[in-house]
Amino acid sequence: MLRRILARAAFVVVVLLLGVGSALWMTRQQLARGGVENGSWHTNEHIGSSAAGAYLRAGVALGGLLALNKSETVYFTAFADTEGAPLLSSCVYRVAGRDPATRWWSITAYAADNYLIPEAEGRYSVDKARVARGPDGSFAIHVGGEQQPGNWISAGVPSRKEPFSLTLRLYNPDPAVLADLARVSLPRIVKERCT
Repeated sequence: MLRRILARAAFVVVVLLLGVGSALWMTRQQLARGGVENGSWHTNEHIGSSAAGAYLRAGVALGGLLALNKSETVYFTAFADTEGAPLLSSCVYRVAGRDPATRWWSITAYAADNYLIPEAEGRYSVDKARVARGPDGSFAIHVGGEQQPGNWISAGVPSRKEPFSLTLRLYNPDPAVLADLARVSLPRIVKERCT
Protein backbone atom coordinates (compact mmCIF):
# COMPACT_ATOMS: atom_id res chain seq x y z
CA MET A 1 0.00 0.00 0.00
CA LEU A 2 2.77 2.49 0.94
CA ARG A 3 4.68 1.58 -2.21
CA ARG A 4 1.60 2.35 -4.36
CA ILE A 5 1.08 5.74 -2.64
CA LEU A 6 4.74 6.67 -3.15
CA ALA A 7 4.58 5.65 -6.82
CA ARG A 8 1.49 7.81 -7.37
CA ALA A 9 3.07 10.74 -5.53
CA ALA A 10 6.21 10.43 -7.67
CA PHE A 11 4.05 10.32 -10.80
CA VAL A 12 2.21 13.50 -9.75
CA VAL A 13 5.51 15.29 -9.03
CA VAL A 14 6.94 14.31 -12.43
CA VAL A 15 3.77 15.44 -14.21
CA LEU A 16 3.78 18.77 -12.35
CA LEU A 17 7.46 19.37 -13.15
CA LEU A 18 6.90 18.59 -16.82
CA GLY A 19 3.84 20.83 -16.95
CA VAL A 20 5.47 23.80 -15.24
CA GLY A 21 8.69 23.32 -17.21
CA SER A 22 6.92 23.21 -20.57
CA ALA A 23 4.79 26.25 -19.68
CA LEU A 24 7.92 28.26 -18.75
CA TRP A 25 9.67 27.15 -21.93
CA MET A 26 6.67 28.22 -24.06
CA THR A 27 6.43 31.63 -22.40
CA ARG A 28 10.14 32.32 -22.91
CA GLN A 29 9.91 31.29 -26.57
CA GLN A 30 7.22 33.91 -27.17
CA LEU A 31 9.78 36.70 -26.72
CA ALA A 32 12.91 34.90 -27.88
CA ARG A 33 11.70 33.77 -31.28
CA GLY A 34 8.09 34.78 -31.57
CA GLY A 35 6.30 36.33 -34.50
CA VAL A 36 8.22 38.66 -36.83
CA GLU A 37 11.93 38.50 -37.63
CA ASN A 38 13.78 41.57 -38.91
CA GLY A 39 17.53 40.89 -39.17
CA SER A 40 18.77 40.16 -35.64
CA TRP A 41 15.62 41.63 -34.15
CA HIS A 42 12.43 39.75 -33.22
CA THR A 43 9.00 40.97 -32.21
CA ASN A 44 5.50 39.67 -31.94
CA GLU A 45 2.85 41.87 -33.53
CA HIS A 46 0.43 40.92 -30.75
CA ILE A 47 2.53 42.28 -27.83
CA GLY A 48 0.40 44.91 -26.13
CA SER A 49 -2.75 44.00 -28.04
CA SER A 50 -5.96 42.21 -27.14
CA ALA A 51 -5.00 39.48 -29.65
CA ALA A 52 -2.15 38.28 -27.38
CA GLY A 53 -2.63 34.71 -26.21
CA ALA A 54 -2.00 33.36 -22.73
CA TYR A 55 1.59 32.25 -23.43
CA LEU A 56 2.52 35.61 -24.99
CA ARG A 57 0.98 37.53 -22.07
CA ALA A 58 2.91 35.33 -19.63
CA GLY A 59 6.10 35.82 -21.65
CA VAL A 60 5.66 39.60 -21.54
CA ALA A 61 5.06 39.44 -17.77
CA LEU A 62 8.14 37.24 -17.20
CA GLY A 63 10.23 39.41 -19.53
CA GLY A 64 9.24 42.50 -17.59
CA LEU A 65 8.29 44.53 -20.66
CA LEU A 66 5.23 46.19 -19.11
CA ALA A 67 4.03 46.36 -22.69
CA LEU A 68 2.06 49.36 -23.88
CA ASN A 69 -0.54 49.16 -26.61
CA LYS A 70 0.93 48.31 -30.03
CA SER A 71 -0.01 51.72 -31.49
CA GLU A 72 2.00 53.36 -28.70
CA THR A 73 5.12 51.15 -28.66
CA VAL A 74 6.64 48.32 -30.66
CA TYR A 75 9.23 46.15 -28.89
CA PHE A 76 12.03 44.42 -30.82
CA THR A 77 14.45 42.09 -29.00
CA ALA A 78 17.80 40.72 -30.20
CA PHE A 79 19.58 37.73 -28.67
CA ALA A 80 22.11 37.35 -31.51
CA ASP A 81 24.26 39.44 -33.87
CA THR A 82 23.83 39.70 -37.65
CA GLU A 83 25.69 36.40 -38.10
CA GLY A 84 23.33 34.59 -35.71
CA ALA A 85 25.90 34.18 -32.89
CA PRO A 86 24.57 34.78 -29.35
CA LEU A 87 25.27 38.18 -27.79
CA LEU A 88 27.97 37.72 -25.10
CA SER A 89 29.48 40.14 -22.57
CA SER A 90 32.97 39.06 -23.69
CA CYS A 91 32.45 40.66 -27.11
CA VAL A 92 32.06 44.23 -28.37
CA TYR A 93 29.25 44.91 -30.85
CA ARG A 94 28.54 47.85 -33.10
CA VAL A 95 24.82 48.68 -33.35
CA ALA A 96 24.56 51.05 -36.29
CA GLY A 97 21.78 52.63 -38.30
CA ARG A 98 19.48 55.60 -38.67
CA ASP A 99 16.41 56.72 -36.76
CA PRO A 100 13.50 54.36 -37.35
CA ALA A 101 10.23 56.02 -38.41
CA THR A 102 9.02 56.71 -34.88
CA ARG A 103 8.64 59.68 -32.54
CA TRP A 104 11.23 58.35 -30.08
CA TRP A 105 13.31 55.16 -29.66
CA SER A 106 15.65 53.55 -27.16
CA ILE A 107 18.00 50.56 -27.08
CA THR A 108 18.58 48.86 -23.72
CA ALA A 109 20.78 45.91 -22.70
CA TYR A 110 19.40 43.22 -20.37
CA ALA A 111 21.05 40.28 -18.61
CA ALA A 112 19.77 36.73 -19.21
CA ASP A 113 17.40 37.15 -16.24
CA ASN A 114 15.67 40.10 -18.03
CA TYR A 115 16.99 42.66 -15.54
CA LEU A 116 19.32 45.58 -16.24
CA ILE A 117 23.00 44.64 -16.20
CA PRO A 118 24.70 46.10 -13.08
CA GLU A 119 26.97 48.95 -14.17
CA ALA A 120 28.55 51.64 -11.97
CA GLU A 121 27.85 54.53 -14.36
CA GLY A 122 24.32 53.43 -15.28
CA ARG A 123 25.10 53.04 -19.00
CA TYR A 124 22.12 50.75 -19.66
CA SER A 125 20.68 52.37 -22.75
CA VAL A 126 20.95 54.95 -25.49
CA ASP A 127 17.99 56.82 -26.97
CA LYS A 128 17.09 59.12 -29.83
CA ALA A 129 17.62 62.28 -27.78
CA ARG A 130 21.01 61.28 -26.31
CA VAL A 131 22.75 59.47 -29.16
CA ALA A 132 25.78 61.09 -30.80
CA ARG A 133 25.42 61.11 -34.58
CA GLY A 134 27.61 61.31 -37.64
CA PRO A 135 27.34 64.23 -40.10
CA ASP A 136 24.82 62.23 -42.18
CA GLY A 137 22.53 61.64 -39.16
CA SER A 138 23.48 57.99 -38.70
CA PHE A 139 24.56 56.61 -35.35
CA ALA A 140 26.81 53.84 -34.05
CA ILE A 141 26.47 52.47 -30.53
CA HIS A 142 29.06 50.15 -29.01
CA VAL A 143 27.71 47.44 -26.72
CA GLY A 144 30.00 45.26 -24.65
CA GLY A 145 31.77 44.63 -21.40
CA GLU A 146 34.65 46.99 -22.22
CA GLN A 147 33.83 50.68 -21.94
CA GLN A 148 34.06 52.50 -25.27
CA PRO A 149 34.25 56.22 -26.09
CA GLY A 150 31.07 57.86 -27.39
CA ASN A 151 27.83 55.93 -27.56
CA TRP A 152 28.28 52.91 -25.29
CA ILE A 153 26.01 50.47 -23.46
CA SER A 154 27.42 48.08 -20.86
CA ALA A 155 26.88 44.36 -21.46
CA GLY A 156 28.40 43.16 -18.19
CA VAL A 157 31.79 41.77 -17.18
CA PRO A 158 33.80 40.57 -20.22
CA SER A 159 35.54 37.70 -18.39
CA ARG A 160 32.20 36.10 -17.50
CA LYS A 161 31.11 35.59 -21.14
CA GLU A 162 27.47 35.94 -20.13
CA PRO A 163 24.61 36.10 -22.64
CA PHE A 164 22.57 39.28 -22.84
CA SER A 165 19.84 40.73 -25.02
CA LEU A 166 19.05 44.11 -26.52
CA THR A 167 15.57 45.61 -26.58
CA LEU A 168 14.70 48.29 -29.12
CA ARG A 169 11.57 50.25 -28.25
CA LEU A 170 9.83 52.30 -30.94
CA TYR A 171 7.48 54.82 -29.31
CA ASN A 172 4.57 56.17 -31.39
CA PRO A 173 5.70 54.40 -34.57
CA ASP A 174 4.52 55.62 -37.98
CA PRO A 175 1.64 53.66 -39.51
CA ALA A 176 4.08 52.32 -42.14
CA VAL A 177 6.11 50.69 -39.35
CA LEU A 178 3.04 48.93 -37.95
CA ALA A 179 1.98 47.83 -41.42
CA ASP A 180 5.18 45.83 -42.08
CA LEU A 181 7.33 45.12 -39.01
CA ALA A 182 9.57 42.73 -40.97
CA ARG A 183 10.73 45.46 -43.36
CA VAL A 184 11.30 48.38 -40.99
CA SER A 185 14.87 49.67 -41.26
CA LEU A 186 16.45 48.71 -37.92
CA PRO A 187 20.03 49.04 -36.66
CA ARG A 188 22.42 46.20 -37.54
CA ILE A 189 24.26 44.40 -34.72
CA VAL A 190 27.80 43.56 -35.87
CA LYS A 191 30.35 41.79 -33.68
CA GLU A 192 33.65 43.71 -33.75
CA ARG A 193 35.80 41.56 -31.45
CA CYS A 194 35.79 39.20 -28.48
CA THR A 195 38.19 38.72 -25.56
